[in-house]
Amino acid sequence: MWEARAVPGRGAELLAWARAQRLDAAPLRRETFTAPGDRVLVMTWWEGDGDGVPELPEPPAELLTRPVHRWRFTSLGVDAPPGGAGPLLSDAAPGGGAPRGGA
Repeated sequence: MWEARAVPGRGAELLAWARAQRLDAAPLRRETFTAPGDRVLVMTWWEGDGDGVPELPEPPAELLTRPVHRWRFTSLGVDAPPGGAGPLLSDAAPGGGAPRGGA
């Protein structure tokens, strides 16, 4: 998981920059999110344990209010909601891949 906070008013520019970045390998899944405060988040899903997963580079310094934050997570599965009516997420990572913090 990759998260950056843009200089106020430059969130759209940071988002465009993040979306234009290509990784050396293709993840199983890649999602991009925005949040209040001109934040941009990129999550990727990879097969395996996450070793050697490519990461997005640092954006241009003039776009950022602080350094990029990166986290790596390992999926422990998709939980059913209370009552066991089915998975919480209907679109779990394809191929059983787990979210990884490589992006």
